[in-house]
Amino acid sequence: MQDFGFIVVGLVLLILGGSWLLKAAVALSLRLNIPKIVIGMTVVSFATSAPELIVSIKAALDGFPDLALGNVVGSNIANLGLVLGITVILGAINVKKSFYTTDWPVMMIASIIFFVFIFFDHEIQRYEGVLMLVFLCAFLIYLLKFQKQAVEEEITEEEEESLPTYKTVLFLIIGGVALWGGSELLISGAVGMATSFGVTERVIAITVVSIGTSIPELAASIIAVIKKEKAISLGNLLGSNIFNILAVLGITSIITPIKAVDLGLLNNDIFWMLGISLLLLPLVFVPKKMQLGKLEGVILLATYITFVYFTIQ
Repeated sequence: MQDFGFIVVGLVLLILGGSWLLKAAVALSLRLNIPKIVIGMTVVSFATSAPELIVSIKAALDGFPDLALGNVVGSNIANLGLVLGITVILGAINVKKSFYTTDWPVMMIASIIFFVFIFFDHEIQRYEGVLMLVFLCAFLIYLLKFQKQAVEEEITEEEEESLPTYKTVLFLIIGGVALWGGSELLISGAVGMATSFGVTERVIAITVVSIGTSIPELAASIIAVIKKEKAISLGNLLGSNIFNILAVLGITSIITPIKAVDLGLLNNDIFWMLGISLLLLPLVFVPKKMQLGKLEGVILLATYITFVYFTIQ
């Protein structure tokens, strides 16, 4: 029970820390007169990936690489199967042209790069982490130069409010401390829970931890549907998956190479991640072109539940 408590408190601290860090980062960027489109693509994206990044780095350094890998793979599957599935069951969303011109192809390329890097030698080396970051930078530069209209601004009016310097610094410090403390508690709880239930760290990471880190996106989606506002953007979810692979795993593997210990990740989980990513393409075009509704939501959610069922067996 104590381990579960650590996981819950750790997740709460990570969510709050990420939110505070995001607020401070956006305020600082606006103060420096950085264009909002650049802030949305870089500062916001990195800040929203901060919880996953901190957890992955901490887990890898502490000798639990399966937590780092399972967190990213599980989070990517949960973003599409759980978050997107529930969202479109509650209310249909229209899919923009950027889905098949930019977002989905890049997500698939990033996923395949990850697969190739880890499947054959069971490890992501430092140079491979560098290549991941280079590809991410090239993608961001391409968006800025050629696909500005495809980029959705992610800065809310609340975040855009000008913050006094002392508040910006305070949010940066508190956010950083909360992320560090949350990662400590989450990893301690996850390892303890895995030991108590006699399962591997990978299973806990791919289920409990990844669902926990997807809760903010899920909550935001449900609130948007209830308020009859625009539901969470499919492009933002795909962007999150791209950053999880290229930024989180890229930076973590540069700091310390990540080795897959539990081969269930390579024999099972990574194929589910590739599969649900591929499944998204026909769902967007059939039966109703460029729209995701209840039927597609049920298929995505059923796929996610099936994945979790076979993972914990």
